[in-house]
Amino acid sequence: MSERLLKLSTDQAEPDEGAPPAERIVSGNPSNKTWNVEDDGAGLYAGIWESTPGERRVEYSEWEFCHILSGLSVLTEDDGSVTTLRPGDGIVIRPGFKGTWRVVETTRKHYVIKT
Repeated sequence: MSERLLKLSTDQAEPDEGAPPAERIVSGNPSNKTWNVEDDGAGLYAGIWESTPGERRVEYSEWEFCHILSGLSVLTEDDGSVTTLRPGDGIVIRPGFKGTWRVVETTRKHYVIKT
């Protein structure tokens, strides 16, 4: 593959495994894996994220593009707006988003983050 192209694949990096901070967990016992395959050193990241079921508080200060590969998740903004995410869905989460991310079925996504 070209040095100017990067395939987003779990083969490209070792996963970082963990869980959300306890104070952010709303329900369940979610755990996640992140294969960060791009870090340009200037605030651009890309890779694959996967989480088991559970709900967590989220607050975004960065831009994130997500493409859902598998699973089912529900994002609920603090104003009550609800967005359901299924395989094939793509979204942009803008800075300032506050709410919850509920993983109903283990979810895997591609992501690109710009801080």
